[in-house]
Amino acid sequence: MTMSLYQASVPHFIQTLTSLSGMLDKAEAYATEKKIDQAALLGMRLHPSMWALGKQVQAACTTAVGGAARLGGVAVPTMEDTEKTIPELKARIAKSLEFINTIKASQVDGQEGRDITVKMGANEVKFKGQNYLFWFALPNFMFHATTAYNILRQSGVELVKRDFLGKNPEA
Repeated sequence: MTMSLYQASVPHFIQTLTSLSGMLDKAEAYATEKKIDQAALLGMRLHPSMWALGKQVQAACTTAVGGAARLGGVAVPTMEDTEKTIPELKARIAKSLEFINTIKASQVDGQEGRDITVKMGANEVKFKGQNYLFWFALPNFMFHATTAYNILRQSGVELVKRDFLGKNPEA
């Protein structure tokens, strides 16, 4: 069985963002139980040179939305990085999922050779659709989602690998 570009992207973004939202539920409960200020939790980092938890969640959303939009040939929605609380981050994930769910397989499949340009700082990087997904969008998305998971674990939130993987869509 072959895998389409859509199957390799949109469902993966949806599953991981859904899991990230569930992890934030556990983080909120943990912060409440341990009387930890949410702002302090969202400011946690793995290393001083890395982005904090809140920014990691924002980046995961931005990368997933941008990936789905570019592969689907639609404009990338603007997302301001203004979230300061766990409920605000969960709302951003929900908004991201709402957008990603509008992208249909017919928009993405067959776009492996589509020209995609991504602005990175002052530079523009050009990709073909398949290379964009597998070399740039998915690795960046997974980096930010995994880093968010690791910050939560390091901070004491009781998560297991199953929290990251989410529910098996075939179960």
